[in-house]
Amino acid sequence: MNEGSILVVDDDHEIVRSIAIHLEREGYSVLCAYNGLEALDTVMSQQVGLIIIDVMMPKMDGLSAIMKIREKRNLPIIVLSAKSEDTDKILGLSMGADDYVTKPFNPMELVARVRSQLRRYTSLGDIHAQQGNHMIVNGRLSYNTEEHSLAADGEPVKLTATETKIIDLLMRNIGRIFPAEEIYRRVWNEPAFSAENTVMVHIRRIREKIELNPKEPEYLKVVWGIGYKIEKK
Repeated sequence: MNEGSILVVDDDHEIVRSIAIHLEREGYSVLCAYNGLEALDTVMSQQVGLIIIDVMMPKMDGLSAIMKIREKRNLPIIVLSAKSEDTDKILGLSMGADDYVTKPFNPMELVARVRSQLRRYTSLGDIHAQQGNHMIVNGRLSYNTEEHSLAADGEPVKLTATETKIIDLLMRNIGRIFPAEEIYRRVWNEPAFSAENTVMVHIRRIREKIELNPKEPEYLKVVWGIGYKIEKK
């Protein structure tokens, strides 16, 4: 199991208390927060192993909090929300959540999902992560996280320093969708102003180097209106 407590975040104190009781019965240590800002403070100041977070909250909503947490920490996140529409689920997952549970929920199902996510992160170390000797292998692509080198079909891919940083981010988080603004902030280490065009140019260049048909990419894909991802193979 991951080290650290489970952070439960919801503006409904009764829901937080109920979840905490069930988790503590299973032997987990629990921390509580009641809005996105409190969640951020807790993640930065305490040892947190997993987060269960509501979407609709005052001061800072759950999705905004997830995006900020993801910039600093890699840990399992389960979104808890009254919204059950597929678009809401997709949005939550695209922002960096690992799982999605709709209210009303079965507390024991939630505990089972917590256990599953912790086991997944513990066994993989980092989500979709390194398969021995610092290698991440995904279909035709293999990335060495220690050497920062990419290969396609076993052949080295020549990347610029900026392209390497983008590949590093996406290959370490296969399947996760990153908005252009977040890619820009992480790669260029500065606030994102009109980031879309800059990121798009680099994405296009990477595609030309790794895709069999850059016009119909198998790996480096755009999710319209949201961002970019490496497709899991």
